[in-house]
Amino acid sequence: MSSDTPATSTRETIETDRTGYVGRITLSRPDAMNTFSTQLARELDDALVELDEDPDVRAIIVDGAGDVFSAGIDISEHADHESKEAYREWVAGMEEPFHTVVEMRTPVVAAVHGHAAANGLGLVAACDLAVAAEGTQFGATAPKVGLFCMGPAVPLMSSLTRKRYNEMLLTGELIDAETAREWGLINRVVPEGEHVDRSFELVEPMVEKSPVGIQMGKQAVSAMAELDYHEAIEYSNERFAELCTTDDAREGIGAFLDGKPLGTEEWPGE
Repeated sequence: MSSDTPATSTRETIETDRTGYVGRITLSRPDAMNTFSTQLARELDDALVELDEDPDVRAIIVDGAGDVFSAGIDISEHADHESKEAYREWVAGMEEPFHTVVEMRTPVVAAVHGHAAANGLGLVAACDLAVAAEGTQFGATAPKVGLFCMGPAVPLMSSLTRKRYNEMLLTGELIDAETAREWGLINRVVPEGEHVDRSFELVEPMVEKSPVGIQMGKQAVSAMAELDYHEAIEYSNERFAELCTTDDAREGIGAFLDGKPLGTEEWPGE
């Protein structure tokens, strides 16, 4: 279950490749600041699902082509709709990736540069981890055009305290990368131009360890975050018991007790 050969595919608004056990998705509308068009949102969601279903992928990095990560929704599509129901369907499609990222089994890391605004901000908040280049700006900027970042607010509320997410949502102002790190929106601030390479470094420890353990654990943590304390413990017991029955657990524990922990290539996986 190993591949050292990069596997690359290109959609119209998304580029996808895989190097070893790491999948990479690049938002590729640089002339439009990688804004979420209906097509980009759909292709991003498809790419996430495709990589999540690939047994050779143990982590995914999402970055943006050109000068920015993503400047939000492509508001030029606003005029394409008239009724409330049409707008509801439009925005639901834009935010489907927010559902997918938290439901999928594979950890997702945002590699951010330039700007991450509105839906771009929401995508960063939805990802499991985030690395940002120095100088990156983050903002819930929709009020500047008569809208509000309601969808991005959902993952943002899981990342920040109430006062901090309200400051971003209600002011629509930008914060810098260091502030985003201090607030808990991102994990690392790295030198400009190094955000993708440093994201690969961040996921390296993940791909060395049990893929089944990481995958089941990520899904369990996402589910437990929505439960109250006692329900979460009961749920964790159920999922941990299930994990104990897997080949990864049996072989991983046996190898460790023998003094020969399993390496990256040795995990049995699914």
